[in-house]
Amino acid sequence: MEIKWLEDFVSLANTRSFSKSAIERNVTQSAFSRRIQQLEQWLGVPLVDRSTYPTTLTPEGRHFRETADEVLRLIYVERTQLRSGRAQGQGAITFSTLHTLSINFFPYWLKGVEEGYGALNVRLITDNFHDTIRLLAEGECDFLLSYEHPRIPVLLDPERFPGLDLGGDRMIPVSAPVEGGKPRFQLTGPKDKPVPFLTYAPETFLGKLVSIILTDQGDALNLTPIYENPMAEAIKTMAITGRGVAFVPESAVRTELETGRLVIIDPTVSVDMRIRMYRSMDKVRPRVEKLWKYLKEQRATAAA
Repeated sequence: MEIKWLEDFVSLANTRSFSKSAIERNVTQSAFSRRIQQLEQWLGVPLVDRSTYPTTLTPEGRHFRETADEVLRLIYVERTQLRSGRAQGQGAITFSTLHTLSINFFPYWLKGVEEGYGALNVRLITDNFHDTIRLLAEGECDFLLSYEHPRIPVLLDPERFPGLDLGGDRMIPVSAPVEGGKPRFQLTGPKDKPVPFLTYAPETFLGKLVSIILTDQGDALNLTPIYENPMAEAIKTMAITGRGVAFVPESAVRTELETGRLVIIDPTVSVDMRIRMYRSMDKVRPRVEKLWKYLKEQRATAAA
């Protein structure tokens, strides 16, 4: 049995909807249904009454719900204590962040903070959009760094998880150049010859943002996906080699734009996003409080 099966089952018990739980768990509905079935096969009893709507649990399912909740609670508590104990013993402050921010933003931001605050002992965890938020919500990190866009909200209670705006970035369409510096690819092309497109896994933040761009542009673009990867650095490398069009954070390709290895195709087809930092009010370690106070003062000074 896998822990994710228990998490899936608890989600389904809460939402009473396979489709809603599949979205919450960042998987397709068919994959989510298979995982519930695998849990039922492992237990040897049906947990869900599939003849009713909204979805209801069988008597066995209602009984097992209590067990699943308790098992997950104990596992999460133990994991948090183990990780927190290791971090505290090392005097580390733990950040969770997206892969792209860990490469193109965090090192430079940290350097700037340390110039005024002093040296920090930092532990950085990189993961996908959903799991970085979960790490903060479950108390497994002190701070979360994430991109944010109005149409891709970070679903955290602002009272329990206050945030600070750390700056902005934007997604831009890029291509390798041809001789003369013009883009090798455009965003549009003949209907019988769509433009090769390098894209992200749909469950990632950047994948969600690209989907918004494509939806807003409608039939104006003629792109056909030829490569998918969750990592912006991998997408960037494929674009540099001339494989197709890519939407990438501007911060991730600043050097390549300056050196001419990549060029912006159409600056009007872009979307702005913010970089925000969150903390949990449940984490009250003195070093966390001290850093948070410093960062808030710095932002207030910059805004004045």
